[in-house]
Amino acid sequence: MGDIVNLRQARKAKARADKERQAQGNRVKFGRTKAERLAQSAEEERNRRLIEGARRDNRDDSPK
Repeated sequence: MGDIVNLRQARKAKARADKERQAQGNRVKFGRTKAERLAQSAEEERNRRLIEGARRDNRDDSPK
């Protein structure tokens, strides 16, 4: 005869494996490291400041 298997534990193990497989796919598809997110945020902020600093007219002095 074969080994005795607890079906409840086998179902839970399969569900955990399926969730891990899905999570791995999501990490590849959507994930970025914290360093990448911070670097992009810093770059966007630097670009925003550069553009704001290069404005020719001041919003307070513009005619209404």
